Amino acid sequence: MPESSTLFDRVGGRPFFEALTHRFYQAVAADDVLRRLYPDDPDELEAARLHLELFLAQFWGGPPDYNEARGAPRLRLRHARFSIGTAERDAWVEHMSEAVRAAGLQPLDELQLLSHLSNAATHLINQPA
Repeated sequence: MPESSTLFDRVGGRPFFEALTHRFYQAVAADDVLRRLYPDDPDELEAARLHLELFLAQFWGGPPDYNEARGAPRLRLRHARFSIGTAERDAWVEHMSEAVRAAGLQPLDELQLLSHLSNAATHLINQPA
């Protein structure tokens, strides 16, 4: 692909983000720290997974489906109702990192994705250490 291609294009488009979020949410379902932050209802949990899929796909160069469905991301505002401390951030980053690494991306794409996701998770901490 040309150097100007987006990460969205390089990783294969929306199917990559769908698979990524499925792997991530499988880990969330088994994590005592994170599971309590997510809806109990399976349909609501799937909706949360889809929101993350759409958000990530759009952020990395895909179509504006997230904005069309939900409006501007406003991540801190959307996550303010959840108690997010270092433990929650660390668990989230651990599971998301595993999900990303399982995809077998090119090293620079993996590094870019992991770095951004870690920084974004840190930005969402809203509880003192």
